[in-house]
Amino acid sequence: MIINSKKEKEYFADLHIHSRFSRACSTALNVENLEKWAKIKGVDLLGTGDFTHPEWLGELKQKLNEEQGILYTQSGFKFVLTGEISLIYTQGHGRRIHLVMLAPNFEVVDKINSYLDTKGRRDYDGRPIFKISCEEFVKEMNKISDKIEIIPAHIWTPWFGLFGSASGFDSLEEAFGSQVDKIHAIETGISSTPQMNLRLKQLQNKTIVSFSDLHSFWPWRLGREATIFSSIGNYNEILNAIRDNTILGTVEVNPAYGKYHFDGHRLCKYSCSVQEAKKQNNTCLICNKPLLLGVEHRVSDLSDEPENFKFTNQKKVYDILPLHEIISLARISGVNTKKVWDIYNKLIEEFGNEFEILIKTPREKLASFVDEKTVDLILRNREGKIRVKPGYDGVYGEALLEEKKEKLF
Repeated sequence: MIINSKKEKEYFADLHIHSRFSRACSTALNVENLEKWAKIKGVDLLGTGDFTHPEWLGELKQKLNEEQGILYTQSGFKFVLTGEISLIYTQGHGRRIHLVMLAPNFEVVDKINSYLDTKGRRDYDGRPIFKISCEEFVKEMNKISDKIEIIPAHIWTPWFGLFGSASGFDSLEEAFGSQVDKIHAIETGISSTPQMNLRLKQLQNKTIVSFSDLHSFWPWRLGREATIFSSIGNYNEILNAIRDNTILGTVEVNPAYGKYHFDGHRLCKYSCSVQEAKKQNNTCLICNKPLLLGVEHRVSDLSDEPENFKFTNQKKVYDILPLHEIISLARISGVNTKKVWDIYNKLIEEFGNEFEILIKTPREKLASFVDEKTVDLILRNREGKIRVKPGYDGVYGEALLEEKKEKLF
């Protein structure tokens, strides 16, 4: 964990989320549940997600009140208008890129949607697909409003990341061409950290943000990654913090937890590190076919700096797994079991929210409410010392107890 010595007020924001209108998402994803569980998690600001979807947008307009680019629920919880778009097109070869969009108000969102209607349908998925290049899309958004922010999403994932091994580019300039200066930030994704991204010189002048890309509101998804702001009073404050790189830092999970950190084959139940993959010519030892190259491999290929590179003035990083994962590890029980929920609810009732427990609550206070093993794991988690068996090819990583002797690959 990297700690900033300044004692500034921290506002946790999760701006890349989805609604129930996106594929493979919970049918219970609505404004009320998002607000409820954001408060339990300790998230102060949520993206709306999916503002391109007509039904979801109608619901947002009905339930939220807009003021200076912030959308408020009746109880005062804050949202900001966000969406994600999938661009699938040919540039040299097939490209599949996901971009997160931030918009300043409903009027601008309506203009974005009117433009997209000239390119195809929006009503079938909360994350619609269009045959538009990254360069063209950013150019057209800037024509609508210079307050629209475009952030390449989970930039390292193989299939839909800007730098992904399966369909991505080798540089921001290659992807965005004449519009590259309009890209102020990149999203780490679950499988990478700011440290990994800063090994690329082309990213060292960009703001590095983290968001959950949640498909359900449960607290082991919502806010599992987040960006920390010093103020969220209006849209311009949020936009300027991103564009001027004045965010305070990010919440990250161990990158091994991500579904694409290592190289591997899910069907073969085989994974390996980038070093092992290169030794075997990036071939699966089970089926002898090419491996799906993961985030670690791709970072290694594109990096200008060594793995232990230290960037000056790096932002604060909270390297933490979700609390459910920690309780589950202590109890050797599934994250969604009654045994885990009972302990989780007890802690939340006492300390208010999950980030307060994971980041701030001292040992002696935790020890008054949970057993020593759970307390120890919470503190080890706070220090980034929980071992994780790396994820690969769509399979999440797995937190491990220290006494277990499983190989990491």
